[in-house]
Amino acid sequence: MCYGQQRSLSKPDLTPSRPRTAAAAAVDDLRDRLAETEARLERARAREAELSRRLDEMKRFVSVMEILETYLKRRFLEQHEIVVRLLSSPVPSDIS
Repeated sequence: MCYGQQRSLSKPDLTPSRPRTAAAAAVDDLRDRLAETEARLERARAREAELSRRLDEMKRFVSVMEILETYLKRRFLEQHEIVVRLLSSPVPSDIS
C-alpha cells in the first residue's frame, strides 16, 4: 500500500450501516414528533390567548350590563315614587 492512498477508519466506517440507519430514522422520527408537539403547543397557546381575550371582553360586557342594570333600577324606583306621589296626592275638590 502506498502511504497517500491509505484510508483512515472514521467513526461511520466502524459502525454497521443498518443500525446507523435505524438510529438515524429514530432520531428523525423523534424530531418530527417534537416539531408536531411544538406546533400543537403553539396552537394551544394561541387558542389560550384568544380565549383569555374573549373572557376579558365578556367580563367588561358583564360589568357594563351591571352598571346599566343598577342605573335602570334606580331610575325605575325614582319614576315609581313620582307616580305614587302623583296618585296619592289629594285631588283639589274645587275644580270649577
